[in-house]
Amino acid sequence: MFGLDKLQGKRLYSVMSAACGSAFMLYGYDAGVLGGIQETPQFRAAIGNPQGAFIIPVIASIYNLAAGIMALCVILFGMQIGRKGTIQLGNVFIVIGAVLQASTFSVGQIIAGRIVAGMGIGCIASAVPTYMAEMSLQADQRGPEVSYQLALLITGVAGAYWIDFGFVQGLDAHPWLWRIPLAMQSCFAIFSAVLLFGLPDTPRWYYARGRNDEGDHCLARLFALPVGHETVQAQRDEVLGSMKEEAADSESFNWLLLFWDNSELQFGRRLRTSFLINWAQQFLGINMLVYFSTQIFTNLNYSPFISGILAGVLNTCFALASYPPIYFIEKVGRRAMMFWGAIACGICMLVYVALTNIKNPNVATNWTAVVFIILYEVVFAFGWLGTCWVYGPEIAPLKYRHVAGAMGAAGEWFSTWVMVFGGGTGINAVGAPIFAWPLICCFLAAAYVWFLCPETTGLTLEEIDVLFARGDAKARIAANTTQRRNSTTGSITEHRRRASAAGSMGEKGGMGHNEKGQDMA
Repeated sequence: MFGLDKLQGKRLYSVMSAACGSAFMLYGYDAGVLGGIQETPQFRAAIGNPQGAFIIPVIASIYNLAAGIMALCVILFGMQIGRKGTIQLGNVFIVIGAVLQASTFSVGQIIAGRIVAGMGIGCIASAVPTYMAEMSLQADQRGPEVSYQLALLITGVAGAYWIDFGFVQGLDAHPWLWRIPLAMQSCFAIFSAVLLFGLPDTPRWYYARGRNDEGDHCLARLFALPVGHETVQAQRDEVLGSMKEEAADSESFNWLLLFWDNSELQFGRRLRTSFLINWAQQFLGINMLVYFSTQIFTNLNYSPFISGILAGVLNTCFALASYPPIYFIEKVGRRAMMFWGAIACGICMLVYVALTNIKNPNVATNWTAVVFIILYEVVFAFGWLGTCWVYGPEIAPLKYRHVAGAMGAAGEWFSTWVMVFGGGTGINAVGAPIFAWPLICCFLAAAYVWFLCPETTGLTLEEIDVLFARGDAKARIAANTTQRRNSTTGSITEHRRRASAAGSMGEKGGMGHNEKGQDMA
């Protein structure tokens, strides 16, 4: 389609990144789009002016609950339809959900639309990190690529707030304008779906399904080399060798290992960590600020107009701060970024809670509180935004990587639901003191990372098996992996030498182009 089936190397990888980036930007847009319109009289009038403290928090948070449930459902069908198929299913749900929300005239319909959209995001959040991680052929590509996807996610959040802000200004003259930002969700999904239609699934998924010829062809396209080239064959042998080791240990796998893991490759611990690291991310309190930022600033006695501006500035700073990790995640490391990020977030939250609970607040204390909310989001973006989404899928064994992706997304969404529903209700009931909850969780998350999350930076997906292996399996897998890596390194080094000699424009024609596959090799 549109010639996408002929792309290879750098161009192929770039289109994959664009398709997944659009899906993740949609993820962020969906998270932020309701926040800017849910308090407007026109929106409330359209859905019947619902009364009660729980209605708006339910409308906002039901989306997260649906996403979490759908993420768990991906465990059941994700391996059958593949990473690409799961993302495409999510795009279909998003389009349907956008139509329901944009055309709503009742609480029931807006809730139904949020549920369907949430199901779509559950699919997308489960599959995109795994898709891009498995398409990365070199260890130092995974972190930057997934961090880039998460940066686009937060760009979507910021974009949603500014789009809302612009349309809200015209609501007095045109009370239906709030429907347009909700309808725009479908644009991201359609763009992503069109690109993905002409792209392959991941080589590792093809091999896991016994479709070896397709796996070989996909690897060859990523490397921009013939299927028979030694670099392609070495990478193929490494993946298949890792699958063989996992298959030997997974025969005895059962779900009780999630709670008490005595397996050689620690499958249970790795899947459990994929869930808990994303659960911990949300308990730092980020979505309490994202979903209710306008209300938080209103509670600091700013006007609705100023509160809207501050909410937009807050989320724009969040988006800008999400791009530096693309360049630093492989230098600083996953574990260090999460540990020190949690500590710094806790300090920012401590100052905010202290300033907003003094008896006689003034202009200076309020503006200082605003500064520390912004600083909190900047620190969170650097330390936690993309890091846990990289960490969960990459520590998972291949056979259960779709399970890890689904569990990570479920952890994200269930904890988001708890924080948005509980936090939104708490903000309405008690105000700023509710933020003592994420304050404590910041320091608990730091302890969890320090004691239970080993560093994975610089390791291939197959070498991470060695990191978690124990007993005789560790020595056996380490020896086999070293042998395969030596073979791969030699062929890749020769491939780079030839690519360098060919010049920056690459060799002409066929599978010899100097594209992304060579860079990733």
